[in-house]
Amino acid sequence: MPSEESRITRRDFLRTAGSAMVSALAVGPTLSAWFAGTSVRAQEPPGPAAATPLDPGRKVRVGVVGGGFGAAFQWHLDPNCIVQAVSDLRPDRRAYLQQVYRCDKAYESLEKLVLDPDIDAVAVFTGAPDHARHVVEVLNHGKHCICAVPACMTLEEAQLLKETKERTGLTYMMAETSYYRPECILARQLWEDRLFGEFLYSEVEYYHNLSVGAEREALFFYEGKPTWRYGLPPMLYPTHSTCFHVGVTGERLTKVSCVGWGDDDPVLKDNAYRNPFWNMVSLCTTSGGRICRNNVFWRVNAGGERAQWFGNKATMYMPGSGGQPFIVQPEGQAPMTVCPSYLHLLPEPMRVPSGHGDSHAFLTHEFIAALVEERAPAVDLYEALAMTVPGIVAMESARRDGEQLPIPNFDAA
Repeated sequence: MPSEESRITRRDFLRTAGSAMVSALAVGPTLSAWFAGTSVRAQEPPGPAAATPLDPGRKVRVGVVGGGFGAAFQWHLDPNCIVQAVSDLRPDRRAYLQQVYRCDKAYESLEKLVLDPDIDAVAVFTGAPDHARHVVEVLNHGKHCICAVPACMTLEEAQLLKETKERTGLTYMMAETSYYRPECILARQLWEDRLFGEFLYSEVEYYHNLSVGAEREALFFYEGKPTWRYGLPPMLYPTHSTCFHVGVTGERLTKVSCVGWGDDDPVLKDNAYRNPFWNMVSLCTTSGGRICRNNVFWRVNAGGERAQWFGNKATMYMPGSGGQPFIVQPEGQAPMTVCPSYLHLLPEPMRVPSGHGDSHAFLTHEFIAALVEERAPAVDLYEALAMTVPGIVAMESARRDGEQLPIPNFDAA
């Protein structure tokens, strides 16, 4: 965990750096004024100013790998990005990537794409068990990398990613969508400006019902064979929820106790992970002495990502599939009931609706902005591992009937 001095330095950097997304944090005075009851509108705080444009002459040449989720980003709309090539093992998905990104060049595999000398960076949207291997392949070929979640599936892969990134000196970013949901951006503002007061506790959740139906079949099977999602342990896909604590506070989760629930479904009897759980709940302690409760469920009548952040001066609730409203409840005054929009922080061509709470365009631009500005991206390797590794250890805790286990730290020395 960074020292308090280094955290303050990072906070100051985030407030002054030129990228659109870090500018979203630089609104402390206006938000503080709202909390003091001096803003013009009673229910909605003033939003941050638009971001400073990047150097229009700087272009990042990107290769996009993975024609499923990888086609859902806005590389072709970023003024500082050129989609140089695309790749997927499936011809239909390669063709779809070419159509979406208006790209003439396509490769049959990531291994061929990384040999292209005209590519500066690679966006990896392959299956989760391949992420660490593919990222290492990209970095070892001298390309920067953004990768879908999770960063890795084992502690050994986490160590390999750390060693490879530090040896190559190249940029890595994890495309964690929860980080740029508007509620999470606002929660970071509250944290940075200490408006929660004494921050006490978070509840972070990810629900994706895979009980029955066409989606289950589509995700679990391809051409009659199980995919990597078949029997995937919930806690090996933890970052949509852990991000709501780590990505808001910058803290590290240090210890975890986890329990799981499963039934007699055949998926839990013969999967490659030896996973007996549909639903898992972990309870973590944090480097700041706080508590974080994390739910990841695959069999439940609920859906989506959600969090609640509790302080002694303010508490914030995200909306949820059960009809829960958005609300920020400050001490002694009327609640905030409208979450600000942050789309104006993006370059004008990128201000479009996108997936996971409009986060995709933010993730796209943050990676490109980090490369143009030669700085670390918001969700760099150390943040990515801080969000991913707790789930790996939580899975082991659940196998041990909830035994509390220490979570190793993979931050820079």
